[in-house]
Amino acid sequence: MIKEFKVIKLTKNIAVFLLGLNILTYSHVLHAELTIEITEGVKSAYKIAVAAFAAPLGEQLPVDVAQIISDDLAGSGYFKSLARTDMLTQPSRAAHVKFRNWAAIGQDYLVIGFIKKDNNLYHVQMSLFDVYKKEQLKGLRVTVEASSLRMAAHHLSNVIYEKVMGITGNFTTRIAYVTSTLDANKQMQYHLNIADYDGENAIAIAQSKEPIMSPAWSPKGDKIAYVSFENKVSEVFIQTLTTGQRVSIAKYKGINGAPAWSPDAKEMALTLSKDGNSDIYIMNLANRSLRKLTRSWAIDTEAAWSPDGKQILFTSDRGRRPQLYIIPSDGQGVAERVTFDGDYNARGAFSPDGRSIAMVQGVQGNYRIAILDLKTHSTQVLTDGTLDESPSFAPNGRTIIYARRKGDKEILAMVAADGTTKQDIKNTAGVVREPAWSPL
Repeated sequence: MIKEFKVIKLTKNIAVFLLGLNILTYSHVLHAELTIEITEGVKSAYKIAVAAFAAPLGEQLPVDVAQIISDDLAGSGYFKSLARTDMLTQPSRAAHVKFRNWAAIGQDYLVIGFIKKDNNLYHVQMSLFDVYKKEQLKGLRVTVEASSLRMAAHHLSNVIYEKVMGITGNFTTRIAYVTSTLDANKQMQYHLNIADYDGENAIAIAQSKEPIMSPAWSPKGDKIAYVSFENKVSEVFIQTLTTGQRVSIAKYKGINGAPAWSPDAKEMALTLSKDGNSDIYIMNLANRSLRKLTRSWAIDTEAAWSPDGKQILFTSDRGRRPQLYIIPSDGQGVAERVTFDGDYNARGAFSPDGRSIAMVQGVQGNYRIAILDLKTHSTQVLTDGTLDESPSFAPNGRTIIYARRKGDKEILAMVAADGTTKQDIKNTAGVVREPAWSPL
């Protein structure tokens, strides 16, 4: 069955987001700074062929929709995409598919499609086939403007991924990250960037000669909170992506850091030292009132909300070494330690289902990304670097993005939450750190 829906349901948030950013006086579109490189995939990855989509006669499309889908699926680590040069045929209609040809070269799935143009709109039709069952699993048509063809391709990748894997894909999501580079005068320049999950459509939304850190997406993905030292002191800003408007919400004496949105976007957890010690505070974003959540002689920082909003995870050295603790977000309870393996556990993040925590675990001077199962209390180390940091879950909980040191470079990387797939995200933008994955 072929399903139809209009562009506005698919792209309105992305389109408005890009329009808003383009009007900022300091923002600029960057070249594709980040590219995904699989370093370790699933050995039993599904083999899939994505044939070239037939384009309107004489039309030169701005993007290759089929290639984007192929790259998306291969980049997940769970699919092995067939190169076009190895395809025996390039069908675009179901009637032209000969399943024996694809079975002969070992393909599990086949994707075909074609694109029609109607005035300024493009109708992209896609079909997914199970080669061995010789049947169509999914048919879908989306209607978009030319500027949204790339996002349409990502959407189709999500549809294919969900049909085969049984869970939602992350291909239409975005990432925020901080880069630092030396300018022509050898002065450090910091940029807060937003890009599609694969590094395309990168845009700098803030820049400063002083450090920028701790980007945090709002639950709807329409705003970002971050810390900037542009005024020579730490200050927490919230920036609206569609307009570029930003407001300072915390510029107290001492530390102002680690903003974290509540799931309902009504509150913000912050690390403040305005009373002399570093503690977790909750700010009511409507009236900017504060309530102090932790009261300890130790350093309490890096708050993260549970998906249901009832708990706050944070890092504290109240046990002499940094470890993770959980406290009720309403303050009606005491903090309980949840990490016991390793010399150091910090920068915790709840999985979207609230069942596990990703964190940075330090053992004998090596800092790696680990995941803690909150039911069994078992810990699994996912990475093998020496300085891995800043884990952030993908919205479907299947993948974690983080920063790591590779040789003399600092790059981003992704690892499956079960450790089965790994990808490095190559960059051409100097030092890249502090990744944060957007909501769906």
